[in-house]
Amino acid sequence: MTTSAGSGRTAARDDIERAHLVDPADHTWSIARASVSPDLGDLARRFWIPVWDVPEGRDSVQRVLQYPVCLVVLSDSYARFYGVVSGLSRTMLTGRGWAVGLMLQPAAGHLLTRAPVRRMTDRFVDLKTIPTMNGAALTREVRSLMGLEPTSPDAQAQARGVLEDALRALLPVDDEGLLVNAIVEDVETSPELLRVDELCARFGIGERTLQRLLHKRIGLGPKWLIRRRRLQEAADRLRDSDAGLAGIAVDLGYADQAHFTRDFRKATGLTPGEFAARFR
Repeated sequence: MTTSAGSGRTAARDDIERAHLVDPADHTWSIARASVSPDLGDLARRFWIPVWDVPEGRDSVQRVLQYPVCLVVLSDSYARFYGVVSGLSRTMLTGRGWAVGLMLQPAAGHLLTRAPVRRMTDRFVDLKTIPTMNGAALTREVRSLMGLEPTSPDAQAQARGVLEDALRALLPVDDEGLLVNAIVEDVETSPELLRVDELCARFGIGERTLQRLLHKRIGLGPKWLIRRRRLQEAADRLRDSDAGLAGIAVDLGYADQAHFTRDFRKATGLTPGEFAARFR
């Protein structure tokens, strides 16, 4: 399944777009999104393929409250493996360009790097350094496919296929990886979940065990995981013209509006009011 979106669209946001803090005044890019093949569902979530044309003298800053997963991104100028960004991810687009991005599942980062993913928090490395992928060959193939017409659905589909073939060598996902996938999915789909002890009870594991597991597989702890889901939901609701700050704070389990404002500003660099004024 493939979908497309660009800034300025009025269609309802989906679960993907909650994290991408699109500036409604920015019309310099478009993005296609596609599901991964069903057999790779334990390893990867989805593809996103942005294509941009930013006029000379301007730039386009893409802001993302990233999901708790690692990323593989190949473009016309770089090929990288990204760890989870603990704060707000910012990517500057200039000139003309394209990228093929693959959002992984929580289980996949450790399988690709063969190391605890906490070493990759707030970092990226060249794809050639990832031991389980032939980064140089992948980069050549994807650039060959995408170089002439990056908006072509056929070129994009072939590029996705190249990356999917590279991932299949990691199957099947180990039991620990399946467990961390389930834990993260539960947090992301349970707005009523506000405390780490509740999460531990759901899966019958101790807090220290959960802490070690998440640091190994996604690079950050359970408190961050719950807070990130709350902030993504807050960012989504702040783009609604009828949203009230006090009501959002209460609904998301904050003790008061001041705590919500402090948490949100720390993550995004903007107060909730400033964010709403820019992105609503």
